[in-house]
Amino acid sequence: MPKAPVKRFRRLPDDEQSRVIEMAWEDRTPFEAIETLFGLAEPDVIEVMRHQLKPASFRLWRTRVTGRDTKHQTPNTKHQTPNTKLCARRMFYVDIAQRNISAEIH
Repeated sequence: MPKAPVKRFRRLPDDEQSRVIEMAWEDRTPFEAIETLFGLAEPDVIEVMRHQLKPASFRLWRTRVTGRDTKHQTPNTKHQTPNTKLCARRMFYVDIAQRNISAEIH
């Protein structure tokens, strides 16, 4: 009988289920991001992965993520996630400004 996290996971659309598993496999995606997007905490993700993967694949995944710093956000960066649109806009304007300056020089 599947546990509550697995039942919650199964209620997600297929594309979101696939995304949760993909994010869990990614080395740089912290568990906190999965929790923010899908409401599944680290123990829930572990339970889902245990249920969705073959036993050997699950063991391989667990050895990869156990103790990995990149799978956990540090307390200082937890609330400092950059707004990507804002960062992209800033980089765009900096690029334009640099082009204008170099055009004035030449």
